[in-house]
Amino acid sequence: MKITLSYGGGGEETNKLINNLFYKYFDNEILKKSEDAAVIETDKKIAFTTDSFTVSPIFFNGGNIGKLAIAGTCNDLAMMGAKPKYLSCGFMIEEGLEYSTLEEIVKTMSNELKKVGAKIVCGDTKVVPAGSVDKIFINTSGIGEIVKNGISASNLEVGDKILISGDIGRHGAVILAKRYGVDTNLNSDCKILWEEVNALIDSGIEIKAMRDATRGGVSAVLNEWVKSSNIGIEIKEESIKISDEVLGLCEIFGFEALDLANEGTFVVAVKSEDAKKAEEILKKFNENAGVIGEVVEGNRVILISPWNTKRVIELPKGELLPRIC
Repeated sequence: MKITLSYGGGGEETNKLINNLFYKYFDNEILKKSEDAAVIETDKKIAFTTDSFTVSPIFFNGGNIGKLAIAGTCNDLAMMGAKPKYLSCGFMIEEGLEYSTLEEIVKTMSNELKKVGAKIVCGDTKVVPAGSVDKIFINTSGIGEIVKNGISASNLEVGDKILISGDIGRHGAVILAKRYGVDTNLNSDCKILWEEVNALIDSGIEIKAMRDATRGGVSAVLNEWVKSSNIGIEIKEESIKISDEVLGLCEIFGFEALDLANEGTFVVAVKSEDAKKAEEILKKFNENAGVIGEVVEGNRVILISPWNTKRVIELPKGELLPRIC
């Protein structure tokens, strides 16, 4: 068996690789919780995460690989209720990259860090021969101070409500359009999400679980929650906001918006009695935020159409759209 691009797509093949290989040899109770960031007990609870970024193209509507690297790592920390504090940064730079291009990426990273008050405190730089990487790869690891304990993908219970912080599929659609030369005014949703998360925390809402819907999109998040909490989830199609531009690109290329990556949109589960308050808070940041479904008995994700028909939403399979983040 050989590794194919589908193993990096965030869907079924990625999950098999993680569960059958990495968990087999790196087995420990922290890792196997499968959260966006590891929760580590010291004198304080901290969250720790790492991510690598290989997007192609490296500049896209609404951002570049540098913005993606900072937002992606900070968001993984935020999803565990942790305020981003310290990051490391490793660059793998291809010989021949323009200095001005690298400087623009680094300046973007600096600007994003200021938005959340985090710092890059260590790093590494490698320059490799032309053809070894596609212009530039970036790895960022992050440490955050947990200000809200107990957030976990294994916390969901029947009756909990599922919300999403905005419309979906923007980042994946933008990369798709850019890569295949389709003109669009659509911008990626790439952004740091700590402000929204902190507003939920400050409100006193009991947050059960959170996850940013990156590779594999909303489909992957909900299916991972079903597995982690041993429950079912029903979502209403008419409650999920998708822009006309994303829908159009999905129709052209045959993609499902629920499977497309987002880089500034997250899914959150709260108790039923907190759902209205949570929705009001999220709508202050994005009018497309709202409740999309609830936790039910069962072991699948079910999409309910406006005509009350139902279909199963599975983990994305195969090679969707590689090199998106």
